[in-house]
Amino acid sequence: MIRTLWANKLTAAALCLVALLAAMAAFAPQLATADPDRTDIARKLEPPSWSEPLGTDHLGRSIYSRLIYGTRASLGSVAVIVAAILTLSFVIGGLSGYAGGLVDGVIMRVCDVVLTFPTFILALFLIGILGTGLTNVIIAIVMTHFAWYARMVRGMVLQLRNREHILAAKVAGTPPVRLALRHILPPVAAQMAVLASLDVGHMMLHVSGLSFLGLGVQPPTPEWGVMIGDARQFIRTAPQLMIFPGLMIFLAVMAFNILGDALRDHLDPHLVTEHDHGH
Repeated sequence: MIRTLWANKLTAAALCLVALLAAMAAFAPQLATADPDRTDIARKLEPPSWSEPLGTDHLGRSIYSRLIYGTRASLGSVAVIVAAILTLSFVIGGLSGYAGGLVDGVIMRVCDVVLTFPTFILALFLIGILGTGLTNVIIAIVMTHFAWYARMVRGMVLQLRNREHILAAKVAGTPPVRLALRHILPPVAAQMAVLASLDVGHMMLHVSGLSFLGLGVQPPTPEWGVMIGDARQFIRTAPQLMIFPGLMIFLAVMAFNILGDALRDHLDPHLVTEHDHGH
């Protein structure tokens, strides 16, 4: 799969961009030119220079350094969201598909109710209840996205549980937990991880959008959505304050979408169809 992805120039470029973003997040202290939170009003709105490659913002903070550190907030939050969604969907969807009967019926009806609401609107509602902040944004996005993944996991478990090797393991007296971990979880996890890659860009936009509205990451923490929100009042006098973080969001989302589309080509057609219908 990696060789196939690398053979396509556009996909290879997206892979390189994702790797670069990951390196920026990992080595932010070494790559930044200054403390991203350090203010210096005397140096506000400076143009790009050798000391500050992208200039400074309205509080004299280094735009370049804030973009670098913003990678941590954006990629880190999305990584936590994806991991939490997959874990929750494995537990709920696996229980639903494996148990069946009343348990399956109740869980699927709850998922149906969640799926009737637009995800962003439901996330706003949950944040209104929980309060603002990155932690609550992560919780809200997880709670608005897990239902679709849980349904997918349930469908895969229903297909797997009647396979001959699963039935043979049951007859041999394999404990249910060991059976699930050894024979059901690996194939389901592999397919769900690839499907989740299709939604990374979508979730990144959710985090940035909520931070832009002042509901997610709170200033002065460097995050791309926060930077755009802070720069709204300077859109005419200093448009670069919005352009640079906006460009970072655009490039990151585009790279993840390209990778997701490339990975989707390796999936079964019915999984692709289900994903498109689900979103």
